[in-house]
Amino acid sequence: MLLDNNPNFSSKEQNQTGNAENAANTMSKIKIIEELMGNRSTASITIGKIQGVFAKLTPQNQENKNFFFTSSGDMKISSESNNLATDLVLSVHLPKEASEMALKKNGSYIGILLFPEIPKINATSNFFKNQILGIEMGVNISNLSETINIQFNNVNTTGQSVSCISWDGRSNQPGGAHNWITDGCETIEVNSSITCQCSHLTFFALLMSSGNANISSSDLKTLTQITKAGCGISLFFLGVALFMHFLLRRVLLTQTNLLHRKNKASEAVKILMNLFIALFLLNLCFLVNESIAKLKVSAACVAMAAALHYSMLATFTWFFMQALHLYFNLHQISTDIKYYMHKICIAGWVIPALLVIGLLASSNYGNVEISDNNGTSVNMCWIPDSTLHLGVNIGYYGIVFIFTLIVFLVAVVQITKFSSKADNKDKISTKKRFFSLLGFFLFVYYYFSSRIRPEDRKLSENSSRATENVYITTPYA
Repeated sequence: MLLDNNPNFSSKEQNQTGNAENAANTMSKIKIIEELMGNRSTASITIGKIQGVFAKLTPQNQENKNFFFTSSGDMKISSESNNLATDLVLSVHLPKEASEMALKKNGSYIGILLFPEIPKINATSNFFKNQILGIEMGVNISNLSETINIQFNNVNTTGQSVSCISWDGRSNQPGGAHNWITDGCETIEVNSSITCQCSHLTFFALLMSSGNANISSSDLKTLTQITKAGCGISLFFLGVALFMHFLLRRVLLTQTNLLHRKNKASEAVKILMNLFIALFLLNLCFLVNESIAKLKVSAACVAMAAALHYSMLATFTWFFMQALHLYFNLHQISTDIKYYMHKICIAGWVIPALLVIGLLASSNYGNVEISDNNGTSVNMCWIPDSTLHLGVNIGYYGIVFIFTLIVFLVAVVQITKFSSKADNKDKISTKKRFFSLLGFFLFVYYYFSSRIRPEDRKLSENSSRATENVYITTPYA
């Protein structure tokens, strides 16, 4: 039965079926087809590019029903679940329980429509063949003990993750990704066929996402909350440490007439405070990053991405400076050179600035969208090019890690040599130094193993994140 010219489906409505909301409006009107069918029990439907089938429900001879769609455009209804057609692209198995439930609620028909040309949810997620499938029985059907099985054939999943999703019309974000949920559907993949086993009726689709977008929606939400809590705690304790250093310690040193002393210990503390400042900026930028990304202001996002990247590289650099200063002390290399701390500070803050300026000049900062298997996405301001991200950040961190590891091994060797010559008192002091060094390098490993891929908060990028608390032990305390 062709319904292209049916007055209840105007050309304007036909051209507005480009999203689930308009498709739902079309599905709500298909009951009129039941009146147009007369004595016929089934009919095929064509509304513009929309195709489907319609079948009446009768109390007699209730049984499982199977609907088949072929690549040639043919549609068939059968009580048999097996169809030998070689060009079968989609099949729907409707259990007997669904028909019985519909009849008890005064439902009288089954309508199945296939809507084409549905736009992508976001930059990384789209529907299989840009299609969604709507199933309507005139009443609410949910919590089925025997699932409705929707099988998609010839699905190429290379480099992509797939998941069955259904449309939640109750969402308060019309036309957005948050309308689509995975609740109530299970995804079964066998060779090139994907079967969606769902316990309710609505619109269904097969979501195709890029390979790195396979984190579940619940995991993404949980990891995001944990990360924000961890950054908040880190930010608080870093703020307390900086406050105590710049205010309270200054008062105490003034009272004891020690403010004028500039020895190696004070140099180590200065380096440590610079590291704290870099970490403080890193946590602060990380916390506000998503809020800036949501503004959709390109210039603001680029500035936010540059600030986040700069604070991260600066943190790496100051760990390098901390290890370098430790190396000088271990080998008794004099640090009484002119403007020693000024040169350390210039290296610690200028080197990462040069890299960030270079990336800014080449327009390598922008908005990054991270999706989960539900089609939901989060945005952050970062480096969109994953290859560049890996090359710059992991390469930079690799240099820092290798150098700090070498210094750590040298420190262990030095301590071992000292322990063979020291008396009991010196041995106790040596142990303290050893555990102090060990604590410092364990912190380096822990903190940056969770920070090296900041976009994994969603993903992770990522990726996953860990809660960071700042507890640093320094050999110069």
